[in-house]
Amino acid sequence: MSSDTTARNDATAESDTYVHRPDGVAVGGDGSEPEATGFGSRGWVLVGVVALCFLVVPGAVYLVPSLPAMAGLPYLAAMLALPMLPALALGLVAVWSMTAATRGDD
Repeated sequence: MSSDTTARNDATAESDTYVHRPDGVAVGGDGSEPEATGFGSRGWVLVGVVALCFLVVPGAVYLVPSLPAMAGLPYLAAMLALPMLPALALGLVAVWSMTAATRGDD
């Protein structure tokens, strides 16, 4: 390895602002640890919608398959709409929670 490459690597290492610690704690260049904020209210709303989309709606379709027919929906329309509504809700809530996270809101 040439001395020019070694000098460039040393300069890059000194200018980094992120230090990885094997114990899982990320430390900034100034030595301060990032503040642990948790999920926040938007994160818990996202968890609730994920549970709704992956547990409640499929469980309802599995346990009571005649439920859409009782509501007056034809079978084909129900089988197209039932997966689409949770997918739409999940996508909207995911975008809503991530835009808040990137802005630094709750």
